Amino acid sequence: MHAALFLALFVLATFAAAADLYKVLDVHQSASEKDIRQAYKRLSKRFHPDKNKDPDAENRFVEIARAYEVLSDPTKRQIYDRHGEEGLKAHEGGQHQQANPFDVFQSFFGGHQHQQARRGPSSLTEFEVQLSDMYQGASIDFMIKKKILCDHCRGSGAASDNDIHTCTSCGGAGVKLVKQQIFPGMFAQSQVSCNDCGGRGKVIKKKCPHCNGSKVVDHTAHYTLDIPAGMSEGHEVVFEGEADESPDWEAGDVILRVRSKKEKGGWRRKESSLYWKETIGIDEALLGFERNLTHLDGHIVPLVRKGVTQPGYVQTITGEGMPISGRSAHGDLFVEYNVVLPLEISQQTRRKLAEAFQSPGSAHDEL
Repeated sequence: MHAALFLALFVLATFAAAADLYKVLDVHQSASEKDIRQAYKRLSKRFHPDKNKDPDAENRFVEIARAYEVLSDPTKRQIYDRHGEEGLKAHEGGQHQQANPFDVFQSFFGGHQHQQARRGPSSLTEFEVQLSDMYQGASIDFMIKKKILCDHCRGSGAASDNDIHTCTSCGGAGVKLVKQQIFPGMFAQSQVSCNDCGGRGKVIKKKCPHCNGSKVVDHTAHYTLDIPAGMSEGHEVVFEGEADESPDWEAGDVILRVRSKKEKGGWRRKESSLYWKETIGIDEALLGFERNLTHLDGHIVPLVRKGVTQPGYVQTITGEGMPISGRSAHGDLFVEYNVVLPLEISQQTRRKLAEAFQSPGSAHDEL
């Protein structure tokens, strides 16, 4: 009984420990190698101390690096899944020496991250959504096609690290000194970029078979756009560092400029106000009416007119407009009435109308 209980507790403790590093990277224990790489890429940028000045950012950056170091190594991951941190300590000879998190970061991004002086282009996209989504709030999934660093070569363009060699033409400097004769017996030296290595100082003997040496591959990325109720028209949502990747620059941003779709005859919006056109018959215009208008979120707004409604009359309904962002209040709804006249009327209707509109004591010819 005690042995069985001990075994059960050991298994639970093992799984609890195994879940910690996965939790750090916010991935499931069944996450693929690609999922782990993407999680590290996203989180390491977010919590890098050079970028994130939150007091806890550095600790998070170290934890993220440790989690990636273990989970990206098939052997260490297997030991961790089975035996937790204690198993890793035994595997590492009891030293438990964690790699420098900045070295992990630099290695992951191909050694370019700290050297980059320029940032890649950002993309701006006009993104149309239903007005109902901006009224009540929504989460919208969408996809973007972009370039990402090749997973196989990590942006080097080479089949392996052994296929990257120092350029023999420039000695790895990336530039060469060229002597030019100006006058007889007089020469000048100028520095030009090395043609053999393109100024990189390195040449690739064998190209990466996955990207054919281009260093990047096509990728379809999935995102979620969160729309709060009352989001303003033209509001820009920034997905930082999610534009095209390249080993030569830091990825720019994906920017979505959110607007509501314009639908003919439908709802219209101006800031916190909503506009609606309602068509009524001449009988309703003269005698009054009660109608129900279904709002953007499905709730019913009663439209009531007791007297005569002139064509083009605008009725104001307080508090039925758009939610006002940051406040528990709504704008107003403006309903414009369009009166439709019949194309034809019968002789009997003509007589009745004539009698109804005829003033007492006046004598008009019958229509």
